[in-house]
Amino acid sequence: MHVTSHDALLVIDLQNDFLPGGALAVQQGDAVIPVINHLTLLPFGQQAASQDWHPHGHVSFASTHGRKATTDHWPDHCVAGTHGAALAAALHQSRIGMVIRKGRDPDIDSYSAFMDNDRATRTGLDSWLTGLGINRVFIAGLALDYCVRFTAIDAKALGFETIVVEDACRAVGSDPQATWQDLARHGITRAHASELAGL
Repeated sequence: MHVTSHDALLVIDLQNDFLPGGALAVQQGDAVIPVINHLTLLPFGQQAASQDWHPHGHVSFASTHGRKATTDHWPDHCVAGTHGAALAAALHQSRIGMVIRKGRDPDIDSYSAFMDNDRATRTGLDSWLTGLGINRVFIAGLALDYCVRFTAIDAKALGFETIVVEDACRAVGSDPQATWQDLARHGITRAHASELAGL
């Protein structure tokens, strides 16, 4: 599978709080970094990254509701301007042309890099990609079953051919098969980084 100038790499939420030792660590989340760094060397027309960028007291925080963390309410994470919200220092960022900061509204969460969970507020990523002639996106990052999944589904719905790079993602849940099945139902394909090459 050849990467061309009409393709984009989307690096989703590769932030310190989602890496081992972080507030909302994804198991083996750091294992995707060398894979993604390899991808950044391929001749993508554009590369973009997303960051959770939450205010204190965000609606997704369990602490905001006086509850324990559940699948609906998470430990406080990726608070804007903190070390936990920063992109992983080991990520090669020199070719990243746009950074989307999402989840900034205190009352709305945002899994997808394209739009908030209210399904109304867009981040501008789709118009940026379209304006630059991108028609296919390759998605990598954290976490497969949440932000990667929602980003991929939105990308497909917005008209992009969408491929998730399997070995460049890790999931929160222990069995990601349901996520892969859901993505397949939406017409989203997957590939390994070793299958991708430049022309």
